[in-house]
Amino acid sequence: MYHPTTRVLAVLELLQTHGRMSGAEMASRLEIDGRTLRRYIVTLEEMGIPITTERGRHGGYALIAGFKLPPMMFTDDEALALSIGLLAARSLGLAEAAPAVASAQAKLERIMPANLKRRVSAVDETIKLDLSQAVSPADNAALVALSAAAQNRRRAHLHYRSASGDDSERDFDAYGLAYRGGRWYVVGMCHLRKDLRSFRLDRIGQVQLLETSFTRPAEFDALAHLAFSVATIPRAFAIEVLLKTDLKSAREQLFDAIGIFEQTEDGVLVHSQADELDWFARELARMPFAFEIRHPPELRDALRICAQRLLAQIEK
Repeated sequence: MYHPTTRVLAVLELLQTHGRMSGAEMASRLEIDGRTLRRYIVTLEEMGIPITTERGRHGGYALIAGFKLPPMMFTDDEALALSIGLLAARSLGLAEAAPAVASAQAKLERIMPANLKRRVSAVDETIKLDLSQAVSPADNAALVALSAAAQNRRRAHLHYRSASGDDSERDFDAYGLAYRGGRWYVVGMCHLRKDLRSFRLDRIGQVQLLETSFTRPAEFDALAHLAFSVATIPRAFAIEVLLKTDLKSAREQLFDAIGIFEQTEDGVLVHSQADELDWFARELARMPFAFEIRHPPELRDALRICAQRLLAQIEK
């Protein structure tokens, strides 16, 4: 919920960002009426913020040319977001993250008012994020270059080393980047394989931006595609299980990367791939609803062994 002071600062932020805005547009963005907006403008003027007002149908509000906002005017929610973001940066597998975060915090604290500094320090000292699986790339060069390539729609030339140590080169259209399972990935069109591919950033050696441009698919979701591609990698066993529940409940009990969820009249059909079946049997054993194993028959054996092991624990 917004506090009036927060809205006053939001008015100031809109003026600083856009230079000049109509009263109707500002009121609409802040979800307030015109009278309330004018009251906030008066409050800013009483604080010494120089605002010009132009009346009429095409009128609006603007800061006097050359006026600069005092630095670091954050609301409580903005300070919290900033603090959590710095905490997460330490653990997201970014090269040199720790010194960069320390440097950023030091610069922020030098210009923060005392009350804001206390709130940020409280977050830093009391909140811990468990992102211990993060794998750091050698440096941040690939992430910076590929995020710029994705934003500017510029093709890149990649040097890549596979898990087996094979080196390869390819032209690549980066549609987006995603962080999943402790690693950074880039997802896009690989012109060597002529198909969508995802690559781990810690295995990318060099990135060279090319002059060629590309068109990114509308509303492309890099993380969703990454989860789909991981779940459908061919493995030793192709699994098909019918869960006697609805799609929402199935997703709440099983993580998305376990497979592809398909809603049917009889329940939710899960298609998955696995190199060994014991872990999948354990996932099924903890389900709060009924299920039917359709394939492979070896999964029934694995589930039976799991059940016998649990019964043995009870009988001890």
